[in-house]
Formats: sequence, structure tokens, C-alpha cells
Amino acid sequence: MTDTGLTLRERKKLRTRHALVDEALRLFTEKGFAAATLDELVDAVEISQRTFFRMFASKEDVALAPEKELWAAYLAHVEQHPPGPSPLPDHVAALHAALDAMADGWETRFLASRALCDRTPVLVAHSLRHCADVTDRVVAVSLPPGRSELELRLLLELFLTAWRWALARWSEGGAPDRAALKARMRESFATLPDIAPLLGAP
Repeated sequence: MTDTGLTLRERKKLRTRHALVDEALRLFTEKGFAAATLDELVDAVEISQRTFFRMFASKEDVALAPEKELWAAYLAHVEQHPPGPSPLPDHVAALHAALDAMADGWETRFLASRALCDRTPVLVAHSLRHCADVTDRVVAVSLPPGRSELELRLLLELFLTAWRWALARWSEGGAPDRAALKARMRESFATLPDIAPLLGAP
């Protein structure tokens, strides 16, 4: 989330949130997610646990904050701009818009979060649960007229597979670069219409 249009108090809160995420990712990466304590985290950022829990529900929540911020922005866009009868381009546009809305430094935080998640089973489970929750919400608010829930869920699974492919290729590139991620997204999403002939007849 960017700080454009925010009040001074809101900007201060956002800076505290980013500092908390940065410190959490550093601490969890250095000590291990299970070994690092909440007391260590809040002491490092000089906030109280009460302040922490105003921003995050748990250690898992702060560790996956960059991912959750992206999908919250995507979901908000889908809710504000419901996809039409052929929804794939609208979902792609929503994810691009969400990426554009991320604050400076999001790329670095996101890659650190994903690297931590990949080696921490409890975070993998939390991430998968969050993905399922977002998918359920998207289906609830954006089912196109005349289409079944199954059709939309299958489309969303393809959409997420293309996103994960783009993300994997991007993360191999070294330095975090948002333009490079968007280029990988365009490449992967462009292949989706081409897979229809692979499905064949049922």
C-alpha cells in the first residue's frame, strides 16, 4: 500500500508497519521462524505487543505480510470492478493494478517473505489457507452471469498457476525489480488462452 493521500497519522502507522515487517523478516530469517520470539520483535521496533496486535493477528501474519498486502489489493480491485462475462483479462488487470499499488520496497520484502515461507512448513500451510480464503471471496463477489462456480474456480486455478510460474522465473533473476515481474506476468498470462486446444473433448 502506498502513502498517497494518507493523513500524517496514517503515514506514520504505515511506516511503523513497514518497519515491523522488515524487522520480522530479518529476525525470522536469521534465527528461524520458530526460534524468534514476539518479544524480540517488538523490542527491536520499540513498540508494545498491544501495538503489534493492532496491525497483525500473529507471527505468521507479519511474516506473510507482503503476500497478503498484494492479494488484499487484488481482491479490493475485483470487488470495485467486477469482471465481465469473459473474466480472465479482468483478473489479470486486477493483479497488475494491485502490484502497482504496492509501496516502495515491497519487492524486497516479498522475496524475503517467500524465501522464508519456502523453508517453513507452518508458513506454507498459512499461505495456502490464505490463498483458499481469497479464492472463496473472489468467487463470492465475481461469478460471471451464466457461468458456474466450478468454471470460475478452474479459471482461477489456471490464473494462479500462471502467477506462480511468473513469480518463480522472476525470483531467479537476482535483484528485485517490479518491471521484471510484470514482464514475466505478461508472458505467463498470455499463454492461458493457448491451452484451450490441450483440453480436448471430455
